[in-house]
Amino acid sequence: MHSRGKRGDTPLHIAAREGSITDARKILSQCDDADVKDVIVKQNQDGETPLYLAAERGHVGVVREILKVSDMHEASVKAGNSFDALHIAAKQGHLDVLKELLQTFRDLAMTTNSANSTALDTAAAQGHIEIVTLLLETDASLAKIARNNGKTVLHSATRLGHLQVVKTILSKDPSIVFRIDKKGQTAFHMAVKGRNVEVVMALLRLNPSVINARDKKGNTPLHVAARKGRYEVGEKI
Repeated sequence: MHSRGKRGDTPLHIAAREGSITDARKILSQCDDADVKDVIVKQNQDGETPLYLAAERGHVGVVREILKVSDMHEASVKAGNSFDALHIAAKQGHLDVLKELLQTFRDLAMTTNSANSTALDTAAAQGHIEIVTLLLETDASLAKIARNNGKTVLHSATRLGHLQVVKTILSKDPSIVFRIDKKGQTAFHMAVKGRNVEVVMALLRLNPSVINARDKKGNTPLHVAARKGRYEVGEKI
């Protein structure tokens, strides 16, 4: 059960990668209490644990088996990319895996990667609205967490033009529209950099005064729109 194969995978890594619940259950059942802890946190050459691999591929059955013998620390081990199992499942859009992880360890929702991004940031960037909704229902305060650059999840969602994600975030915390990043820019500054006019209008309808916000260089969103050549956006504001 400890032998290493290609990429440094153990038998449990292979079972997780392939989605074999039978093999995973067999491997785990052959371990004593002390040994099983070593097996589930073993990382391959990419720093991936078996739980990470199962979560990445959406193998919820294997995820469930590993979680039965895991604690919070073991479930949140980060891979070489600084993502843990919840983050990678959020990126890949595996809603069932997210539900299983959060049902077992609710606090996984608050884990961050090297950029201080949460799984909410990751899901929002991909436009995975169901996962965004689940995470905000788990803990609405996630929307307030800023990455190392000062940007919140709303900054990213507006820049990328994910309208439904933006609406969902704002429904949980309308005040976040005025949060600024390290450049002093609000999510409205980000919205005009994007090309989704509907996102721009959604923010304006929420609070028209956001149009007057100035960043640290004195730029309003209209200045940003002009500089970026976003003429359609500029006409709307």
